[in-house]
Formats: sequence, structure tokens, C-alpha cells
Amino acid sequence: MTQKFYTLPDLPYGANVLEPYISEAQLRLHHDKHHLAYVNGANAILERLDRARREGAEIDQKSTLKELSFHIGGHLLHSLFWANLRRPSDMGPAGALAHEIENEFGSFERFKKEFTAAALSVEGSGWAALAYCMQTRRPIIMQIEKHNVNVYPMFRLLLVLDVWEHAYYLDYRNDRARFVEAFWHIVDWEEANRRFESLIGK
Repeated sequence: MTQKFYTLPDLPYGANVLEPYISEAQLRLHHDKHHLAYVNGANAILERLDRARREGAEIDQKSTLKELSFHIGGHLLHSLFWANLRRPSDMGPAGALAHEIENEFGSFERFKKEFTAAALSVEGSGWAALAYCMQTRRPIIMQIEKHNVNVYPMFRLLLVLDVWEHAYYLDYRNDRARFVEAFWHIVDWEEANRRFESLIGK
């Protein structure tokens, strides 16, 4: 069997591009250290599973799969996060997603208020996300804890915000609210719209 593992994606921009909202030092720590730790953690578990299967050893499924989902969830969420950020701009939602947000929430400002509240109130270390349900054809705001808790199965993620302290501590200390406010200046709405339009076939 050819062994296949996860890899750390390159940032899609220079490490200083998000300044002043995310400093180069903060971004490098987050990407090069924290994201890499999830990649390495997932790969170590895959190696452990491969070895156990080759040797016919028992696997503690409960603890192993819980740990694996944590690391894989962290890797995939961070990969989405880097890609939905861009050089500072006050551009709002674009294309079909702009219409969908207006239709669901009544206005962009209402959506922003709800998303911000989700980001500020998620328990412990977690994420806020804008997701899309293919069954109801509605966008929905989701809180994700620990990379893998409170996830709605099969909902497609359009926009994610990491609010673990490691995402902002160098720049904002423990002031999550200031970081969330800064986030709105570096959202890549074109990328979020591309994700949405790929779902609805536009």
C-alpha cells in the first residue's frame, strides 16, 4: 500500500499582506507552528494505524479516532481559513453569495452582527463559520468547537474564522472582539462567492 499523508499548504499570499490586521509574526506563528502541528498530528496517527494493521495489533478506536478527527479538522479548517483571507479591503459580499446573504439575513449588516456574535460566544477554543445546507438551500451560521464538535454533517463551509487565542494573541492579547472586528477588513469575499457558486452550479 502506498502511504499518503497530509501536507501543510503554502500561504496564498505573503506573510505581511494581512497587516495591520494580522501581523507577519502572528501569521507565521499560526501557520508555520500551529497549523503544522495538526498536519503532523494527523500524519502520526495515520502512521500508527498503518503500523498496527501491518502488525495485527489492536487499536483503541475511541481515543484514536477522536484524536484523528481533531487533527484532520484543524488541518482542513485552517486550510480554508488562509484561503478566505486577502489584502485589507472593505469590499463586501459579491455575486450570488451577496444575494443569498441578503435574502437569508435581511441585510449584510444583520449577517455580520449574527456572525460576530457566534464568533464571540463560541465556547472555549473554536470557530465561527458560514455554511450552506444543500437540502434546505439556505446559508446558516455554525459554531465549531475544538475543530470537530457541533459540526453539521454534509454542510459545505463558505467562510471560516478561527477564534482560538493562538490566532490572535500576539496582536490582540485576549481581546477576541478586536480580532473579530479586524477580520471583516481582510475577508476574501470573492473566494467565499466562488465556494458558494460552485455549490449551486453557477
